[in-house]
Amino acid sequence: APLRSLASPFVMGNVALAKTGDRDPVVVTQTEGEQHDRPIALRRTLAEWTKAPAFAKKYDENPLSILPDRLHGSPQWGMAIDLNACTGCSACIVACAVENNIPVVGKDNVALSREMYWIRLDRYYSGTAQAPVVDVQPMLCQHCEKAPCEYVCPVNATVHSPDGLNEMVYNRCVGTRFCSNNCPYKVRRFNFFSYNQNVPETERMGKNPDVTVRGRGVMEKCTYCVQRIRRAQIDAEVEKRPLRDGEIRTACQQTCPTGAIVFGNVADPRSAVSGLHANVRTYAVLDDVGTRPRTRYLARIDNPNPELDE
Repeated sequence: APLRSLASPFVMGNVALAKTGDRDPVVVTQTEGEQHDRPIALRRTLAEWTKAPAFAKKYDENPLSILPDRLHGSPQWGMAIDLNACTGCSACIVACAVENNIPVVGKDNVALSREMYWIRLDRYYSGTAQAPVVDVQPMLCQHCEKAPCEYVCPVNATVHSPDGLNEMVYNRCVGTRFCSNNCPYKVRRFNFFSYNQNVPETERMGKNPDVTVRGRGVMEKCTYCVQRIRRAQIDAEVEKRPLRDGEIRTACQQTCPTGAIVFGNVADPRSAVSGLHANVRTYAVLDDVGTRPRTRYLARIDNPNPELDE
């Protein structure tokens, strides 16, 4: 923009390029691009999947855990993300930030690993340098049925709701960050700065009034847009009717242009999310740690054209 003028907004003349010697680091939120043979972002070709269609099922559930089963009744909330449909567009990240009043921390703080987004887009590389393969995967709080973050919190700030949500009680949190250290998915964020203090009135008006504006010193994370869940439940109770499947849509689900994200009641076998959880491609990330996440993924299946590789 500084090089453009009103007289010639699209064609610039008399411009010279010269090396300055200055260096500007590229800041990224993910420094590890390998899966190291762990079941994270699963991918198979169509030929491989045809030979072993149930390859993902061995990563679907691990019964070993130190915590007993405790969640019963309906509704029980869960999510399914189809990696076959995800294009890595990052629309879900923007939607989540707007819906949940998540601050943007800037490049300098991201360089210090202080990003605040509740959902991130992981990317993993495989293949060769001449023919690389990139897998993208939305990663958010998995809402584990046996959540390792809960039993290390000294003030009981992270708890489980009767309908299966891993909740954060901000008024209890004292910022020990034990939960973040114990989370195998690294999806918890520590609000390290007073981003919402002395905010101008016009900026304050842009906040979502249905979501608490957090102060400094508390842990934050995805809540499955609990404010939308409770609003829909209240409306259904007022109208004296049961909740309908698909009536509750999280911000990331609502915004996803390919419909890769589906949310609903996993206790209802007729719900869309239950159908996806029962899909042969469905698996749980890092299933071997025994967390039993409510967010499940559907493995990506490729159908490459061999003529394009010649």
